Amino acid sequence: METTSQETNRKQPPIPWLNSMATEPFYLLHLLAFFSYFAARRAACQDVSTDFSHHLLRREIQAVLALSVFLAIKFVKEENWEGFIADALFYAKVFLLAVCLVMDYRLSLSYLFAFIVMFVVTQQPPCDGLGACTELTPFQLDSILSEGNTTRYWLIELRASTSLSWVRTSRVFAELSTVYSNKNLSFGVIDLGRYPNAAPLFGVSIRDQIPTYILFDKSAEAARFPDITFVPKPFSSPNISKRLLCEHFQLDRHLVEYISK
Repeated sequence: METTSQETNRKQPPIPWLNSMATEPFYLLHLLAFFSYFAARRAACQDVSTDFSHHLLRREIQAVLALSVFLAIKFVKEENWEGFIADALFYAKVFLLAVCLVMDYRLSLSYLFAFIVMFVVTQQPPCDGLGACTELTPFQLDSILSEGNTTRYWLIELRASTSLSWVRTSRVFAELSTVYSNKNLSFGVIDLGRYPNAAPLFGVSIRDQIPTYILFDKSAEAARFPDITFVPKPFSSPNISKRLLCEHFQLDRHLVEYISK
């Protein structure tokens, strides 16, 4: 089931990205930066020798080929469009800086400064959609669990829009909820960016433990990912995928129990 869902997701053309590229500052600024290279290249190569032009062209071809290889590998490994786009832009910026360094180190520094400014003032937009999830406040979740008059199991995603790790995997939970949501298992999301004071109640840190997934059996916590003792390494985050969450929370078992009833 996981493989079929992933293949379907890959075959669907990312049409929403076309609109996002024209409306989201994150994508718009990156497109302008990449296209500005052609103008910068033309200005920088006006008074150079033919040998240097050929040398630059060879470096550009090498950069494009290397970028294509990296993107092909990431396309196979990455499960979500958000993660693939983030990696594609990162590698593209690295190769652009390398090519600019061949022309003029000052041009390379200018692009580096521009990329730093874009990182500070913009952020990649997450997946737009909740699937079959219910957006909750911490108080609403506490009321639902204490009353016990809804489904037995609640799988909750603790998210924050400022978390780059969550943005990369923002599509995972929505797609899982569409497949596995039933009368016995409900999916909910809590935006701790709006309720930062509630983070200690769940035993998480917004800075380095988002996203976190907790499965509640009635009012008791049955499982969570990552573990409460998880300490993230610098510049790394836990590998979150639909397959991993399915196995960790045994979502297939919950679906079989629902179908058997």
